[in-house]
Amino acid sequence: MLLPALAPGAARPAVRPAASPVAEAYARLTEVFPGLRFQELRADEQAPQDGGWVPAARLADGGADLDAFLAWDNAQILRDYEQQARPDVIASFGLHRYAWPACLLITVPWFLLRRVPRFPVANVTFQRSLGRMAVRVTEFACLPDDPAADTPGARVVPDEEALRGEVRAAVAEHLGPVLEGFRPRMRRGPRALWGMATDEIVEGLWYVAHLLGEEHRAMADLEQLLPGTTKPYVGAAAFRELTGPNGEALPTRDRASCCLFYTLRPEDTCVTCPRTCDAQRVRRLTAAAAR
Repeated sequence: MLLPALAPGAARPAVRPAASPVAEAYARLTEVFPGLRFQELRADEQAPQDGGWVPAARLADGGADLDAFLAWDNAQILRDYEQQARPDVIASFGLHRYAWPACLLITVPWFLLRRVPRFPVANVTFQRSLGRMAVRVTEFACLPDDPAADTPGARVVPDEEALRGEVRAAVAEHLGPVLEGFRPRMRRGPRALWGMATDEIVEGLWYVAHLLGEEHRAMADLEQLLPGTTKPYVGAAAFRELTGPNGEALPTRDRASCCLFYTLRPEDTCVTCPRTCDAQRVRRLTAAAAR
């Protein structure tokens, strides 16, 4: 999996006072993945403006702010791979590096707390080099027995399937405008873009749940969240198991989209890429488990 270029070695930030019913989930995420931090904004607090911060709404606009955002990806590719990537490859990298953490804004509170916040693009600002998102939480969905059901902004839904519907709707509300902003640079239609959204939801939470020691629960939750029939998403969670050389189970999945990394390193595809055969997957997953 091509992880976003966040800040995995960053120092652990100071903890802000709990600002919302989803703050606990974000704190747990930062504990296991300190390169990513979600900073909740108070009602009277302005989102950061300078120093590399970009509002998600401006990425969705598809103008000069998106050009500047993608210039970072272009420079990174030139530096790390010593070649000029196609414009659609640069845009695919940039979209992935935004969408991966953006999906976690919604999926991590759902997974850990069964609370689903809503984030229109106006409520999120991103600082990619620091691995930080400044967010404004105004409402969230939860189950009837949730202790936070009576708090301001809570919207109670009847059951787990309704809550899964809230996850799908919340991600679509946030990512839909962003996908449209990126689309002219991507050479991909709506179906391919929503396939990318499916992969960002699944692979982001799957990775974080592994760090939390709850990989198998996350896989089961994701299979129910994305069974393959939930529009606008394209494709399913698509988990399956391979067998290692000593009979061990090796979980994998088949991506619904392609990150285009193969255009830079044809011999080094992602382990979940449909281009990667099962024999290669077994070798790479076995080697990773041995480290």
